[in-house]
Amino acid sequence: MSHPAPLDPQTARVLPWLVAIAFFMQTLDGTILNTALPAMARDLAEDPLRMQGVVIAYMLTVALLIPASGWLADRFGTRRTFFGAIVLFTLGSLLCALSVSFNQLVIARVVQAIGGALMLPVGRLVILRSYPRSEFVRVMAFIALPGLVGPLIGPTLGGWLVEYTSWHWIFLINLPVGVIGGIAAFRYMPDLRLPGRMRFDTLGFVLFGAAMLLITIALEGLGELHMPHARVLLLLFGGIACLAAYWLRAGHVERPLFSPRLFHNRSFAVGILGNLFARLGSGSLPFLTPLLLQVALGYSPAEAGMTMIPLALGAMTVKPLAKPLFDRLGYRRILTANTLLLGGLIASLALIGPDTPTPWLLVHLGLIGMVNSMQFTAMNTVTLIDLRDEDASSGNSLLSVVVQLSMSLGVASAGALLGGFTVPGAGGEEVLQAFHYTFLCIGGMAMLAAALFFQLEPAERKRSHRVDTDADVET
Repeated sequence: MSHPAPLDPQTARVLPWLVAIAFFMQTLDGTILNTALPAMARDLAEDPLRMQGVVIAYMLTVALLIPASGWLADRFGTRRTFFGAIVLFTLGSLLCALSVSFNQLVIARVVQAIGGALMLPVGRLVILRSYPRSEFVRVMAFIALPGLVGPLIGPTLGGWLVEYTSWHWIFLINLPVGVIGGIAAFRYMPDLRLPGRMRFDTLGFVLFGAAMLLITIALEGLGELHMPHARVLLLLFGGIACLAAYWLRAGHVERPLFSPRLFHNRSFAVGILGNLFARLGSGSLPFLTPLLLQVALGYSPAEAGMTMIPLALGAMTVKPLAKPLFDRLGYRRILTANTLLLGGLIASLALIGPDTPTPWLLVHLGLIGMVNSMQFTAMNTVTLIDLRDEDASSGNSLLSVVVQLSMSLGVASAGALLGGFTVPGAGGEEVLQAFHYTFLCIGGMAMLAAALFFQLEPAERKRSHRVDTDADVET
C-alpha cells in the first residue's frame, strides 16, 4: 500500500497514539453516559425512562456523517478535518456539561457527534494511506485496543463520577484530553488528500440521511415523543419512500454514496441485513441495563457501573476464540446458533428481580458479553470478507453506518417498548414488569436475525484472518 509522502520517524511513532486517543475518547463517551442517565433525568426534570433521545441523537448523527467523512478529508485535507473533529467533539462536550434542559443537551450531543463521526474514519484513513501494508495490521491492532478499554472502564467511571461529583463531569473530563489531542493533531497529523476533486453524491446523501432520520423519529414518536399514530405512520412511510428513492437512483448514477452492486455479493448482503436486525436487540443493552439496575432495582450509579464490567470482560475473554471457531464450524453455523443464544440470553434478563443474587447477575451479564462479542466479530467478518478490493472501502463505510443506525434504532425501539409497557404513574413492581416485557421483546427481535444468517452458504468457511479489528467496540 503506497502512501503520498513518507512519514518522519517522530510522526510515525506519534500518529498511532493520536488516532488511538481519539478512538478512546469516542468509545469512552459511548459507554460512560448510560449509567448517568437517571441522575441527568432528575437534574433536568425528565422521566429517566424517556432519556433515550440523548443516546439516539449521538448515534444517529454519527451514522449520518460517516458517509461524508472520506470526501471531507479529501476536500479539506486530513489534518484540518481531524483537527476540526477534535475541536467539535470537545466543544460539544463542554456544551453538554453546560446544558440546563433536555433539549439543550440533545443539541449539544449533536455537536459532539459531528466531531465523533469524523475522528475515527479520518484517523483510520490517514493510517491506511501512511503505512505500508506490512505495518497496517499491526498499527490498526494497536488503535483497536482503546475500543476494548473504553467499554471496560466507561460504565464504572460514569457511575463513580455521578455518585461522588455530578453528571457534568462525564463530559468535562473530555476537555483536557481534547485540548492535548487538538495540539497533537495540528502538529503531527499529516495533511493528506487525493489529487483532483472527487464528486460527492449530495442528493444521495440527502435521501439516505432523510430516510434514517424520519424512520428514527417515527420510532421515537411511539415512545418518548408521544406522537399521534397517524403522524408516526406518515414519518415511517416518508422514510421508506426516501430509502426507495435513494436505491432506485443509486443504480443509475456513476458514483453513488453506496452502490447497489455491493449486494450482488451474497455474504455481504446477508451480513449487512443480519447486522441491522441483530443489533436492534443487542444495541439497546447498554441503554436498558443501567436503567433496569438503577430505576427498577434501586442500585446506586457506582454499583450499576461496576455491575456492567462483566459485559466488557466477557467480550475481551472470548475474542481469541473467534478465529479457531470460525475455521472449525463456519460462519453459517456460528451465526445461526449464536444469534439464537444471544436472543435467549437477552430475553432471560426478564427473570432478573430484587431477589436475584449479585453473583448470578454478574455471570449472566458476562455470558451476554461473550456471546455478543462473538456475534459482532462474526457479523463484521462475514460482511466484508468476500468484497473485491475496489468495493472494500464503500462496503466498510456502509457497514459502519448500519452499525450506528441499527444501535440507534435499537435504543429507539427499546424506548418505545418500555414506554408502551409502563403504566402512567407506575412504580415499583409495575416498572420492573415493564422492563421484563421489554427484554422479552428485544430478545425476540434479536432471534429473528438467525433466519437471515441461515441463508449463508452451508459449507462456508472463510478466511478468518481478515477479522475486523473494531469488531468488539460496540460492547
